[in-house]
Amino acid sequence: MNLALLFDEDFVAPDRAVLSGRRLAHLHSVIKVVAGDTVPVGRAGGQIGTGEVVRLTDTEVELQVTLDQPTPPPLPLTLILAMPRPKMFRRILQTCAALGVKDLWLINSYKVEKSFWQTPWLSDEQLRENLTLGLEQAKDTLMPRVQIRKLFKPFVEDELPALLADKQALVAHPGTSTPCPVHLNQPTVLCIGPEGGFTDYEVGKLEEAGCQSVHLGPRILRVETAVPVLVSRLFDACL
Repeated sequence: MNLALLFDEDFVAPDRAVLSGRRLAHLHSVIKVVAGDTVPVGRAGGQIGTGEVVRLTDTEVELQVTLDQPTPPPLPLTLILAMPRPKMFRRILQTCAALGVKDLWLINSYKVEKSFWQTPWLSDEQLRENLTLGLEQAKDTLMPRVQIRKLFKPFVEDELPALLADKQALVAHPGTSTPCPVHLNQPTVLCIGPEGGFTDYEVGKLEEAGCQSVHLGPRILRVETAVPVLVSRLFDACL
């Protein structure tokens, strides 16, 4: 935790916040704070700064908060991701948040098992928790927006064209002839398939909507690896 992310409910006064639970445990056991210490903090959706420990007990810590610094800039990226396996999903969420992805769409695909959509990690509480962990890692405060679409064809035909307007649109697909571009740094939509990739039909539908198929070379990567590789290749802000 490189920054303690503070939410509205943590504040007991405009410049005072009280923390418990996971964040308190981290301050106790990892940072080992004592009264008078300062720690990096940020307010969700706002600026970052410092929090001075003014009271510390076994059950809570009270911080005097000063917020006067900007957060890292978000990436100009809409990431469309076939729903990953639940055992990878938490790490991918955290990675996306840490990299600066703010617009994340989870979609269905032929190779996405129906059971994946039953994972408890899709609950609002778990989404916020894992995105928070990614933001804290990167010292960011702006919570990504996550949207879920469980029907592939209606999403691609009815919603995707509007998302692609005035953006570079890419679909990562092994075996295509075009390498993934680098140093793009412009509004972009990136589609990443499930383990095993999108089917030929799905790639065709994405291309019809306006996406260009690109590859990362001859190696086949896991989704949790492909996400940071692709995003860092496209945007200098990740380097």
